[in-house]
Amino acid sequence: MRTVLITGANRGIGLAHTRRFLARDVRVFATARLPSEAGDLEALGRAHPDRLTILRFDARDPQGPAGLKQALGDQPIDLLLNNAGLGDRHGFGAIDATTFMDVMAVNTLAPLLVAQALAENVAASSRRLIANQSSQLGSIADASGGAYAYRASKAALNMITKALATDLRARGVTVLALHPGWVRTRMGGANAPVDVDACVAGQQAIFDGAGPADSGKFFNYDGKPIPW
Repeated sequence: MRTVLITGANRGIGLAHTRRFLARDVRVFATARLPSEAGDLEALGRAHPDRLTILRFDARDPQGPAGLKQALGDQPIDLLLNNAGLGDRHGFGAIDATTFMDVMAVNTLAPLLVAQALAENVAASSRRLIANQSSQLGSIADASGGAYAYRASKAALNMITKALATDLRARGVTVLALHPGWVRTRMGGANAPVDVDACVAGQQAIFDGAGPADSGKFFNYDGKPIPW
């Protein structure tokens, strides 16, 4: 892995991936909605000015992916990690249409638009890998109740992953859906059982070993397959 782009890298899993890739001597393009307020990410940038580039990207902005493309130009990207996401736990009887559509825009549409904008950058690299940060809550086979917007957004992202795997196969691009586990982050909460470093180490092991035969598959952070 030579170059990666990570959306939502200002905190949590995205920040931990950034930190670990830098430790592995990988060049990282890391996005944040408000870079000036991403103190931990900016500190990493000061420590690694030659290998970390921080880019502004708002997953709610339909023009955001075009901005990333403009900033990157023809730069090859070995791994595009669509990590930016929005949580929502509202259950039946408490669904708000505006919130629902906001979650879909961030968790579903944005990763598709980023993949569309940067497909040629990925195809020009040696690894040719796109990974979408999904969730087991998007698995229809495992679905229970509640969290309608979040579940729907991740189920739709899984469908997008499968479709991208088909549409980008001719360009040699591998596309994965990932479940990070229930991770101790601001979104996951203090009682979550999975340490963020364990999640990131497991996911990067998946990235290192993934190839065309894995395209269109859905993996837990420990490498085990998850039913759709």
